[in-house]
Amino acid sequence: MDLPDFGIPAPLARRMSMAEQYEYLRSRVTRRRALVTAGAVAGGALTGCSSGAPGTSAPLTSRTPASAVPPFGRHLAFGSDPRTQMRISWQTPLAVRAPYVRVGTAPGDLSRKIEAEVRALHTPGGYDGTRLALDQFYVHAALDGLRPGTTYYYGVGHDGFDPASPAHRATVSAFRTAPAASPASFTFTAFGDQGVGSAAAAGDLLVLRQDPAFHLHAGDLCYADGTGHGKTTDGYDPGAWDWFLKQNEQVARTVPWMVTTGNHDMEAWYSPDGYGGQLARWALPDNGSDARSTPGAYFFTYGNVGVVALDSNDVSYEIPANLGHSDGRQTAWLDRTLGALRASRGVDFVVVFFHHCAYSTSTHGSDGGVRAAWLPLFARHQVDLVINGHNHVYERTDAVRDGAVGREVPVGGATDPTRDGIVYVTAGGGGRDLYGFQPGSAESFEGRERPHEPVGSLVWKKGRRATDETVAWSRVRYRGFSLLKVEAESGARPRLKVSALARDGRRIDHFEVRRGS
Repeated sequence: MDLPDFGIPAPLARRMSMAEQYEYLRSRVTRRRALVTAGAVAGGALTGCSSGAPGTSAPLTSRTPASAVPPFGRHLAFGSDPRTQMRISWQTPLAVRAPYVRVGTAPGDLSRKIEAEVRALHTPGGYDGTRLALDQFYVHAALDGLRPGTTYYYGVGHDGFDPASPAHRATVSAFRTAPAASPASFTFTAFGDQGVGSAAAAGDLLVLRQDPAFHLHAGDLCYADGTGHGKTTDGYDPGAWDWFLKQNEQVARTVPWMVTTGNHDMEAWYSPDGYGGQLARWALPDNGSDARSTPGAYFFTYGNVGVVALDSNDVSYEIPANLGHSDGRQTAWLDRTLGALRASRGVDFVVVFFHHCAYSTSTHGSDGGVRAAWLPLFARHQVDLVINGHNHVYERTDAVRDGAVGREVPVGGATDPTRDGIVYVTAGGGGRDLYGFQPGSAESFEGRERPHEPVGSLVWKKGRRATDETVAWSRVRYRGFSLLKVEAESGARPRLKVSALARDGRRIDHFEVRRGS
């Protein structure tokens, strides 16, 4: 049966916001589904299909025994309180009945059973015939009332697949809640722009070797949307998420995987803001400005560090598909949250992470929308460290104050945000194809440092205008896959010991953040 093409013509799509594209297509999707259903029923042509990815989702049939439907892609996330809350998420290749989590404080005692929620996600077929329709099944369980500083063992299952049974006991994993009081020290890691492949998988193994309490992912997670413009004309393969979650399960099943949204995470098929897919796949703290319109915005406190995640698609001048979609609510929430964290007893440091770069000399340059909306708040509340992705490199600034160098921070140096300003790190070497730097801006990193001098760059202004600038704040530049490692110490002289590690574990940068030093 030949069906009409209801895609948005490219010239029209370029003039439409994501919400406008969604409304344009919604009626056409409804009409197309009716045509497909009528034609298929008449011809008996509809059958289940698969994209070929491991665990690819498909409709449940009575011929598939439930014991042969293994969960995969387990990933953890903190709730709003990491001491007492954990969210366990996974995927099933078919629809299942009565999913649940078993949990206990010993691997042989998983007596507590908690019901889970299924969030089914339907992706319509591509209008140009290049993509088949796909149904995926994401499952989430909320664990509340946990004991602080405790190791828990868990297994995920459903009717017919019991993780406590001898046949499936090997699937049991573990996590540890945050301690009730700030530990003397702990480590967390961060990167962005990961994707799927050998470099991304190697980055996961490097994370595991650091034994972090949690991992921050600064957006551009999977690259199922390979274009990243937030348009329905973007190239899109939803089956890539199956590969991504399977790849990261080796670390995310034991290390809370705290993500935020990048431009490649705006998937225009599911909701006007493109975040329907994110809401289906992840269970993140729901304490942000609006958990549905900005699911990548939230905060949590672990030990003496307050962590704030932001959705920078809301303020980006470079890629404006969702520019202003929170109508200022996220920025107002950020102001309140930073103020509360800075006033909180026991919080020595505030770390903020999001996708688009405030300061970078790599391919995408710096985003003037981020600078205009959020940098005044970072300065007002004396944020201690900002972590970005977007540019697929490692780059680190000196301490920046009022847009200029407040204090030079060479490799091995130290800075005090109350006096010097804020250090901004681009940690975009998580696994996706690497970028370079602007012409005349060569690499300079630990073991191969160049004399420091101003370099050329660009910044995005309103109206997607890229403006050249010459900057003195770019201190360390490394074109390679890498990982950020942060060791937080409490006590009489708290500090953040920040390092960048290349894929082979070599250190390419290190510095310290000390308040009131």
